[in-house]
Amino acid sequence: MEREERPSKTRRKQDMHALQALGAALVELGPAQLAAVELPEALREAVLAAKQISSREARRRQLQYIGRLMREVDATPIRAKLDEFHGQSRTAAAALHRVERWRERLVADDDALTEFAREHPGADLQRVRALVRNARDEQSADRPPRAFRELFRELKAIIGARGED
Repeated sequence: MEREERPSKTRRKQDMHALQALGAALVELGPAQLAAVELPEALREAVLAAKQISSREARRRQLQYIGRLMREVDATPIRAKLDEFHGQSRTAAAALHRVERWRERLVADDDALTEFAREHPGADLQRVRALVRNARDEQSADRPPRAFRELFRELKAIIGARGED
């Protein structure tokens, strides 16, 4: 006699909580990202309503409602889209860290400009050299880091233009 295997009550509750957490992640998305996620109209309206709620208890109830709506939807494409969004932000953060490392190296070491010029042949080295010099002067004179920030923006434009993001 074969018995149909049903998930345990604990497993069902875990699944419901996971769907509710997925719904909460949807609420945290910005408008452009939310528009990029394919959602049924009722779920989209519930997510948009949750964004407007400021009361803690009302927001909790709305998230539970979103979790209940999520049970009727295939969550796999939604999870994939959220993972894609998180991957993009990690990639963007890594690119900013790469620019930051270059800025630190250029300000600290004279030989770093030569290496930078070799890796980024199309860069306006005269401008970069002037910004590095100004940033060093700012640091030694204990002035606000205006050129230091401008150097970061310039490096970000150079490195981003080569498609290393």
